[in-house]
Amino acid sequence: MISPEFLLTSLVVVLVPGTGVVYTINTGLMLKWRASIAAAVGCTLGIVPHILASVLGLSALLNVSAQAFSVMKIAGSIYLLYLAWNMWREAGTLEINERKTGTSSLQIATKAIAINLLNPKLTIFFFAFLPLFVSKNALSPTTEMISLSAVFMVMTFIIFALYGILASGISTYLLNSSKVVKRFQQAFAAILAVFAVKLALSEK
Repeated sequence: MISPEFLLTSLVVVLVPGTGVVYTINTGLMLKWRASIAAAVGCTLGIVPHILASVLGLSALLNVSAQAFSVMKIAGSIYLLYLAWNMWREAGTLEINERKTGTSSLQIATKAIAINLLNPKLTIFFFAFLPLFVSKNALSPTTEMISLSAVFMVMTFIIFALYGILASGISTYLLNSSKVVKRFQQAFAAILAVFAVKLALSEK
């Protein structure tokens, strides 16, 4: 079962601007909305190898013992706290590169895939993130992690596509309202920190 905590935490993680978001917004700025959809597709596909690596590695680890599950859960919570701290520290530093990108949808998607595929932090993130939401009583932890990953990917695509489609209006707002953006990023960081602590203390 997909928990509300998973949905909210995933939403916070996806909403916070990163390299994929910046690339998608930039594509929407410089090209048509269809190009930003291609960028969103590429960014989503780029996280698949990281998810697969995490699911396979976690499945092997979680089958070893319940203690391993608890250790991964605590480690994941600590990592989420680390992400929250970085979000807070880097709040207000979002930059949009306004160089033109390729006009081919395939080129745009390929570059987007590379952006996420070559980011080793994603594997670490999913390795720490997924165990937090896997039930100890799950009949198949692997199946549950795959389901969680699929939901995360769908959310990634939808949010990135919306960022791209609304890029023109959003970009003007972002560039002219840096203080407001900083407050939003700090709020995301605080929410993520609260969820990290709550998940670490939960008995699930």
